Amino acid sequence: GYYIYIISVSTQLGFCNLTVDPVGSEHSELLLSLNKKLLRSLEDQETSPNPSVHLSLRLSTHHNLGKESDHLNALKTDLHNDIESSLANSQPVVGLLALYTLALKASCYDLNTLTFTVNQRSETLLTQLKRQMALEKEHITFSHRPLTNYYQYSLGVLALCVSGVRVNSHVSKKLIGAVDHEHIKHGDSDCIDTFAMAGMALQCLKESDTQVQDAALDKALGIIKQKLLDSRRADGHMGNEFSTGLAVQALLAMGSQVQECSTSMEAMRSDVRKGTYLNPMAMSQTLPALQQKNYLQVKGKQCRNEDDSLVLEARKPVRVLQRNTKVALKLEVVKSHGAPDAYSVDVPTGTSLVYALELLQKKNIGFTFEKEPSLWGPFLSVVNGERARQIDRRYWRLSSDGNTLSQGIKDFKIETAQQITIENTSY
Repeated sequence: GYYIYIISVSTQLGFCNLTVDPVGSEHSELLLSLNKKLLRSLEDQETSPNPSVHLSLRLSTHHNLGKESDHLNALKTDLHNDIESSLANSQPVVGLLALYTLALKASCYDLNTLTFTVNQRSETLLTQLKRQMALEKEHITFSHRPLTNYYQYSLGVLALCVSGVRVNSHVSKKLIGAVDHEHIKHGDSDCIDTFAMAGMALQCLKESDTQVQDAALDKALGIIKQKLLDSRRADGHMGNEFSTGLAVQALLAMGSQVQECSTSMEAMRSDVRKGTYLNPMAMSQTLPALQQKNYLQVKGKQCRNEDDSLVLEARKPVRVLQRNTKVALKLEVVKSHGAPDAYSVDVPTGTSLVYALELLQKKNIGFTFEKEPSLWGPFLSVVNGERARQIDRRYWRLSSDGNTLSQGIKDFKIETAQQITIENTSY
């Protein structure tokens, strides 16, 4: 099955800048280029259909309705079957189920026509999502945390809410309580992307259900907004480069003016210019924010008279330049018990971390690893025979020369000699 893993490291610097957000042809061209990159990612045969990418394409101003239709069909077959298989194996998949729901809703698809058959019993998509959320809520009751995490839990609340399903008050109160009691953390750091998703979920409840118009909900929304504003760095990013898109979406959804987010908007535009967003998942969270859209707008989405002007130019042949220079990579593995293991390997400059790990494994000097797929790309699950299990609240923390990586093993490139530490860490 898939897991949604989000790495969010937030720092608390500054607040919203009240300057005017620039618009113009340069901004439009930048958005168009990002939109096309995201559309182009659908052609990647190595990856499974991604509901977050579909959601972003559907919220966009410009469309390629043919490609979007093909991708919708892929979601309804490949992803649907993967989720059904995970459900049959009792694997928690609420985040993926919620994103699937949002993607379908963004295509104005009738959610009542889709069913999952688990243990010879068929239930609609929304019934299954409600069931999964009830399991998550029960786990919070007894273990003070969800089966998955509060990011996925928030996605579940949001998906039910925008689909017009009344969210059980016990479910919403658990999310409000998590915000109030500061349970939304990744280690010692605030999870900015989780706060953002929780903000959109709770804002949806505030707008749609008079029964949760209470002081606790308003207090939670106030806390979230302040957390997002306080996470702004000097360069405009909220949390880091990969959580800023969701943070801006949430602030807009909660009523902030575009001008209040101008420095964060400019930080994202700068990232697009620099090519920071290579990962489709990152692009899919950034594009709506730059277009001043947010996931709450799925609720009122009407798929009529849509612009169908997004066309991809023919691919130009890419010449891969062979790099002869190599850099020394030192690797330290810190398991949950025992002394760290140290390794070294020379790798071509620009090598991805996952390729470097594969080279090291082939040397047969005691280093082994296994990876699993996720919407963000592959992530480490087993290193040197030890598994870091999500169910145990553990993961393999990656750092380079002491700094936590904000990219996954496929996206992070080895450009200079450095030490990578892989540590089995609790969260």
